[in-house]
Amino acid sequence: MAAIVLTRNMQLAKHHGTGVVGVLCMRGYAAAAPDADAPRPLKTTNPAAMKRGTGGRSSFNGIVATVFGATGFLGRYVCNKLGKSGSQMILPYRGDDSDVIRLKVCGDLGQVLFHFYNLEDPRSIRDAVKHSNVVINLVGRDYETKNFKFKDVHVNGAARLASICRDAGVERFIHVSSLNVEANPKPLYVKNAKWLKSKYDGELQVRDAFPNATIIRPADIYGSEDRFLRYYAHIWRRQFRSMPLWHKGERTVKQPVFVSDVAQAIVNAIKDPDSAGRIYQAVGPKRYQLSELVDWFHRVMRKDQKRWSYMRYDMRLDPTFMMKVKLTSLICPGAPVGGLHAERIEREAITDKVLPGVPTLEDLGVHLTAMEDQVPWELRPYRAALYYDAELGEFEAPSPPKAIEAREETRLFANPL
Repeated sequence: MAAIVLTRNMQLAKHHGTGVVGVLCMRGYAAAAPDADAPRPLKTTNPAAMKRGTGGRSSFNGIVATVFGATGFLGRYVCNKLGKSGSQMILPYRGDDSDVIRLKVCGDLGQVLFHFYNLEDPRSIRDAVKHSNVVINLVGRDYETKNFKFKDVHVNGAARLASICRDAGVERFIHVSSLNVEANPKPLYVKNAKWLKSKYDGELQVRDAFPNATIIRPADIYGSEDRFLRYYAHIWRRQFRSMPLWHKGERTVKQPVFVSDVAQAIVNAIKDPDSAGRIYQAVGPKRYQLSELVDWFHRVMRKDQKRWSYMRYDMRLDPTFMMKVKLTSLICPGAPVGGLHAERIEREAITDKVLPGVPTLEDLGVHLTAMEDQVPWELRPYRAALYYDAELGEFEAPSPPKAIEAREETRLFANPL
């Protein structure tokens, strides 16, 4: 019956010269004008011209972003920042959808969509970016597997994403690389380390395919569920109750950055047109010796020398530790226990180099978070005797780490190794 009525209405519409929508609106609202509720034609198809709302998760700010690597550590924070500002997100995933389904709550109903893809399948990548004006590449690996080598992910995969985004007319491409990348990095402890070189080659490929790409180079990123604090807190990183470090960690200087600051910088770079084609160094506000940081972590976890017989020593004097690293990668190639593998050992020994003249996160309007304000909260679950009901004032507050000054750092590296 409904089909007969609709057919008759269409015939009447053709006879009277009005649209079907106008006829149906008149049937629902007899007192309204014939074309009062008819849809208005779009003046433009640019998503930025369709902004709606007051700026929250239920709004639309004109950004349609495809986030590759959304299920990773940094990706979860980026998606939350995007959804909080009213962006629509397309989140490609591989494997099981249970890894990505929790990101559904980053935006309101209809704001977050999922799409299965394969990094080596150009068609699936093209389908994931064809409706977006922003693409963020967070795909990376800390260690190689039998299915994906560093070159497959950091070089070929990044180049494929950038090339397809250029052909699809994507306006902004954000690529996350790494600090300390070099064409030929000098090995310190592990020979034939390929991680930093692959990241460098990936930057070159992205720049060739998408010249206006914005590249973010983060230092070690810390936060909830990270691979920096948890790495040093894990029992497998230690040798019994001792911590082996290259030169005891006294010849390595680190400048870790909070994950939320890096995510905010990515969102700010999307909104800043001047960031196109530029490189940003994502580093924290202070520099520390690695020995100071590791000692401080153990003080926060109540596993310092006074209570836990904790000590540091030079890993070069302990060949059994490197045997342990290789054995871990051999037995657990898909997911090394505690994140302990040869590439990680090499990267932790390298001092963070902040190049002069290259902008940092502060140039993107990010107020950097101090480690002293955040790390105690992150390491709280790893404290010794966690469920012990301590009395007020029973444990003294751990002393914060001492930041290294520029003159001290210059004197530290004055003598060649």
